[in-house]
Amino acid sequence: MRQFANNRRVLVAGLGAIALVAALGACGSSATGPAAESTLAFPAGTATPGFVPNGNAAPLLPASGMPSMPGAPTATTASAPVTGTAVAIQSFAFAPATLSVKVGTTVTWTNRDEEPHTVSAQNGSFHSPGMGTGATYSFTFTRAGSVDYVCTIHPFMHGTVVVTP
Repeated sequence: MRQFANNRRVLVAGLGAIALVAALGACGSSATGPAAESTLAFPAGTATPGFVPNGNAAPLLPASGMPSMPGAPTATTASAPVTGTAVAIQSFAFAPATLSVKVGTTVTWTNRDEEPHTVSAQNGSFHSPGMGTGATYSFTFTRAGSVDYVCTIHPFMHGTVVVTP
């Protein structure tokens, strides 16, 4: 399964590079010679677009949207809060995206993806380390309010915990 995900990333990155080269060619530049050649900059030491030396995938697309393809992460719309104490990190999304808990509740996030993720409150109240497959992170909410959080590795992943008195 991991090889399939890596192959999919390489394919998407390759298609993106082809589209970029085609777009640059369509600009109609009349310059010639070595100075006029277009080059694509990849992270140092890499030969494959979208990958960095430590093996983690670099963002291939802006956080504003993903292409419509099977298995690709999709933007989520706000949904009604779900009660409980667990959030699964799966398919590059937090599930449920919005969780409702009472003050004093400990919420546990579990990474079910093959890629590492983090859980980081936008208000700075908590920040997990990078979590590999099967890893968990727990935080106890001691104040009422709404706490938005994000995966700092994949900033298109957003979630919210609504804490009630």
